Amino acid sequence: MMMKTGSKSLLYFIVPALAYLALSAFVTNSYYQLMLTLILIWAIFGLSWNILSGYTGLISFGHAAFFGAGAFATVLAQIYWSITPWVMFFASGAIGAVLGVAIGFPTFRLRGHYFALSMLAYPLAFMYVFLWLGFPEVSVPRVHDNPAAYMQFSDGRVYTLIAMAFLIVVVLLSRKIESSRFGMALIAIKQNEAAAEAAGIDSLRWKLRAIAVSGAIAAMAGSLYAVVILVITPQSVFGMLVSAQALTVAMFGGIGTFWGPIIGAGFLIPIAEILHAELGSILPGIQGVVYGVAIVVLITLAPEGMFWKVRDWMGSARKKAASETHPETQPMDEVAVEPRKFTPAADGADIVLDVRGMSKNFGGLKAVQDVSFQVRRGMILGIIGPNGAGKTTLFNLLNGFQTPTSGQVFVNGKDMARSKPHVLCRAGVGRTFQIMRPFTRMSVRDNVRTGAYVRAGSEAEAAEVADDALRQVGLSAIADRLAGELTTKELRLMELARALAGKPHTLLLDETLAGLGRDEAAEVVAVIRRLSASGVTVAIIEHTMQAMVQLVDRFLVLDHGQVIMEGAPEEVTKNPHVIEAYLGKKWSAHAED
Repeated sequence: MMMKTGSKSLLYFIVPALAYLALSAFVTNSYYQLMLTLILIWAIFGLSWNILSGYTGLISFGHAAFFGAGAFATVLAQIYWSITPWVMFFASGAIGAVLGVAIGFPTFRLRGHYFALSMLAYPLAFMYVFLWLGFPEVSVPRVHDNPAAYMQFSDGRVYTLIAMAFLIVVVLLSRKIESSRFGMALIAIKQNEAAAEAAGIDSLRWKLRAIAVSGAIAAMAGSLYAVVILVITPQSVFGMLVSAQALTVAMFGGIGTFWGPIIGAGFLIPIAEILHAELGSILPGIQGVVYGVAIVVLITLAPEGMFWKVRDWMGSARKKAASETHPETQPMDEVAVEPRKFTPAADGADIVLDVRGMSKNFGGLKAVQDVSFQVRRGMILGIIGPNGAGKTTLFNLLNGFQTPTSGQVFVNGKDMARSKPHVLCRAGVGRTFQIMRPFTRMSVRDNVRTGAYVRAGSEAEAAEVADDALRQVGLSAIADRLAGELTTKELRLMELARALAGKPHTLLLDETLAGLGRDEAAEVVAVIRRLSASGVTVAIIEHTMQAMVQLVDRFLVLDHGQVIMEGAPEEVTKNPHVIEAYLGKKWSAHAED
């Protein structure tokens, strides 16, 4: 299905591309021919920005750093060493990739607007460095003997053809990224980085790869731009307007898809260039005005871009029809509801999770205090306590989202207390969240497939594992629906399937029954019992005590970050300290009835 959709989208691109080349063949005016080439170059530059910012959600205000580096490298290499732009076009890509990693490694430590503002500093620094070095303006040397060897042509249509070939390659690359493990990882990071890490995605590694690819394409676009324009200045290739053009064409057309920058460049660049030619002498900076107006219109009418606005509008009718007739989740196989009979190994050889002296302080607040417990293979451990008792903080410590102040977490005998979430996922610890974290723009199947990548060696294996996980939770019938269209119960099951796709030996479930009705909660409980029966170990935080006493083998009770009791359900629910701290007198009266 995905391959067929991808082939269709590429066909929709190739046909207009051929029509574009046919149009350029009949354009003889040098200015309009130049504009046709610039539209393609800015579309490529926008696609480079999209590979980083569109897919990861980390907005870059500094892509001019890569663009300008490629432009200056190409021109200066010809001036000082007579190296042809044909060579420097590819060398610029290597420069851009290295520069991307060098910039990304320290900068990815920042988030949100801090990342965006820090990226802005790099092209500004380069601009002043080149001015200080004495390059206020540089020109491509004209070559009279065999000019084609130096990418110099008297017919501007050749540049349009080269730019179109480059654009086609970048579009194919973007489409490959979108439909591969690479793109799935980036989109997952964008939509919820914590959930992506919990699913086994090493976010730093994938973001570094993204900025390397993005920087390479941007630098190659800058290299071609310099050859076409012939004269460059630090302001013209490192200036804020350059980064703004990449950002604006991508955001206007629609980020997170290869169509976005193409639509944005095709619409905005001609308007900006024509206004600059006609009114530039009267209104300097008219191009910036065009981009500013485009952003205002975009924020008002289509915050995610024109592509997504049109797509959502066209799909609204289909979504309405689907909501009226969409299939229910498949019924589970019958699961026994008799009381569980869990028997631990006498020698402790079945201990999969061993927590010793775990503590976490936030300044003077002791959120978790000297917590110790063991979870045995096949056990369902219920972690209960009043709000603020430290339950989710404890899960975050076990799952690597927070670093303990002190203590150890042994996973199958290895201390992993300070490991990253994706490392713990690879070690066999899966996780769901109290607040659901779906990748809403992905289908249900792709959400789950993202979790399968942590162990799957190929796309086919990942798809097979994802389908099996969906079958286990009963979501096979709605696998192709967008996650953003699901009910609360379906989202809970989907997140459970995504965790299962990583083939964990231990699942940490944080309030999996929250927001569910009585019958829905019973269905999810049945799924958890089925997973436990298959050998998966479960630790679950939950407030729905009626379900928990039928589900778990043992309870761990927390209050103010401390363990106040651990034991079998019948012992814990009758303990006066637990009743006073958490269950309350109503529970005691209900239990007696």
